[in-house]
Amino acid sequence: MSTEYVLRTENLTKAFGQHKAVNKVCMNVRKGDIYGFIGKNGAGKTTFMKMVSGLANPTEGVIELFGKREERVQSKRKSIDLFRRSEVETQRKRIGCLIEQPGYYPGLTAVDNMEAVRRNLGIAEEKVIPELLHFVGLTDTGRKKVRYFSMGMKQRLGIAIALMRNPDLLILDEPINGLDPSGIKEIRDLLTKLNRERQITILISSHILGELSKVATRYGIIRDGSLIEEFDAEELEDRCKRCQKIVVDDTAAAVRILEETFGIRNYDVPEKSVVRIFERIEESADINKALVIGGVALHESTLVGQDLEGYFMDRLDNNTKA
Repeated sequence: MSTEYVLRTENLTKAFGQHKAVNKVCMNVRKGDIYGFIGKNGAGKTTFMKMVSGLANPTEGVIELFGKREERVQSKRKSIDLFRRSEVETQRKRIGCLIEQPGYYPGLTAVDNMEAVRRNLGIAEEKVIPELLHFVGLTDTGRKKVRYFSMGMKQRLGIAIALMRNPDLLILDEPINGLDPSGIKEIRDLLTKLNRERQITILISSHILGELSKVATRYGIIRDGSLIEEFDAEELEDRCKRCQKIVVDDTAAAVRILEETFGIRNYDVPEKSVVRIFERIEESADINKALVIGGVALHESTLVGQDLEGYFMDRLDNNTKA
């Protein structure tokens, strides 16, 4: 069964003069994903999201939305749009986005804000407004003007506005930034609900990594404009698993000793000369001794494993190899 992609990009690039804010990004967001887009401030997250949403033009590269492609290349004379932009623009109507600040009128109520958006989009059904406000938990705001809303309430209103067209893809740029713990939980629960009950695919950026890991099913890490890796939540959990890492001259001999002497089966060999042992870690000293007695040159033996936030911070460090 083939994988269905909601969003794919190929070498997507945005240059401002000589600076490439986004540099040849190849992203793959599958239908049903909650895709956690991770990067430091200035890494290119917002610029990337703006290009996908149609709020900024790429310098070059391909954007594919729901199977429709748009390509732009850089020539010596000018940027040439090679693709039928109308096809991709049609698909963008299936996107809801909340990028940077929510677009609302602070002097109006939640209902009046939603009504203004409904009319602007030409949506005939008036009942969409109470339905969406109920869904995001803003039913009882009455005549309270948005300027008096809490930060969490404003973010939920922004999400309600982004949902007005009943999108298949929701793009959210730092939706939990600046929220208190209760506000973060409200947004987190809302995103899970949108994904499960409405089957909305979500692309969400955040630097609050511990919270993001509670909802994301897939991740992409961007550093200095480049997407350095993509992986699923299951892969992340495996990478952060506590283990004994040994570096040896002969992995085959080391594995044989582990199996025959200690009965160890839960291990892997992720790269040449490296074995990771995921069981009987408390016996690491005995394992090291047996390897040396068995004629294996033991260059390194360390206990490794970290929390998710520590893993991400290591990957975001410019000194870390991509």
